[in-house]
Amino acid sequence: MPENKHAGPGGYGFDARVAHPARVYDYWLGGKDNFAADRIAGQETIAAYPAIRASARANRAFLARSVRYLAAEAGIRQFLDIGTGLPTASNTHEVAQSVAPESRIVYVDNDPLVLAHARALLTSRPEGATAYLDADLRDVDEILEQAAGTLDLTQPVGVMLLAILHYIPDLDQARRIMARLVGALPTGSFVTISHAASDISPEEMAEMIKRMNRHLAEANHVGRTRDVVAGLFDGLDLLEPGVVKVTQWRPSSDVEAGGPTSLWGGVGRKPLPVSEVRGGTRRRPGPPRRGRTRTPPPRRCAWSARPCRRTPPGRPDGRWRTSNGRRATPR
Repeated sequence: MPENKHAGPGGYGFDARVAHPARVYDYWLGGKDNFAADRIAGQETIAAYPAIRASARANRAFLARSVRYLAAEAGIRQFLDIGTGLPTASNTHEVAQSVAPESRIVYVDNDPLVLAHARALLTSRPEGATAYLDADLRDVDEILEQAAGTLDLTQPVGVMLLAILHYIPDLDQARRIMARLVGALPTGSFVTISHAASDISPEEMAEMIKRMNRHLAEANHVGRTRDVVAGLFDGLDLLEPGVVKVTQWRPSSDVEAGGPTSLWGGVGRKPLPVSEVRGGTRRRPGPPRRGRTRTPPPRRCAWSARPCRRTPPGRPDGRWRTSNGRRATPR
């Protein structure tokens, strides 16, 4: 299911005669920033997969829950939202700044209409900041270079990749993009991904994607299986509950968890390198391991820094002697 986002391949220019993923998504959500070509594509995809509108809303809810978690529980204060899309409810900066007004957010897209709306409507609280970049998902270095004007990339960042990687049809290229992005992020950063599924309602989704691609300039929308989407988190520690339907990622209610969706989603954290962790292995945060006790240090006597030892067998006084033969009262 495409999101209202596209900072992906190809240079979608502004052409109202050709459907655009961001405007089709806007149509699914009931928005008004779309044209006849977008509405035709939207109607045809709804006919193939009637739950697509509910799935679009579920994706927005997943974005809000994941950003709220990162801001409120993980302490993230800066976000890089790649593939901003047309503004709607619960945008990244609104959720983050409702928790921490000082949060700084950079939005990235390469559609002129999206960027025009973003600059007009996605305005920051005075304590924080928002910025908008015209860049392509495939050019990670350019995105990071421009984002560094607003974000401190030596500190943890929350990267949002919602329904954008399924516009990279070449899986190897998608993996290279992720490897470059994750490699450039500081330890403690998080990456949130949602991705169209090929193994949820597979027949309906296959037809929906086929119809969507008939209307897109590049016909580059793909679905992928859960295992393949999980592989995109390589190099990250997945948070519980892992890669699941976006409705099932820490839902606010059982009703939300049971809602329809055609997207897999998850959140991963960049850990310390193994070489920087004592003992050469990483251990997940948690309570101390049971069944392991620390050996107490040897007793020290009052007059010597050397460990004391008990009086040889046969001595009834029960006193201690140092290794140099002196006698000491036990502590």
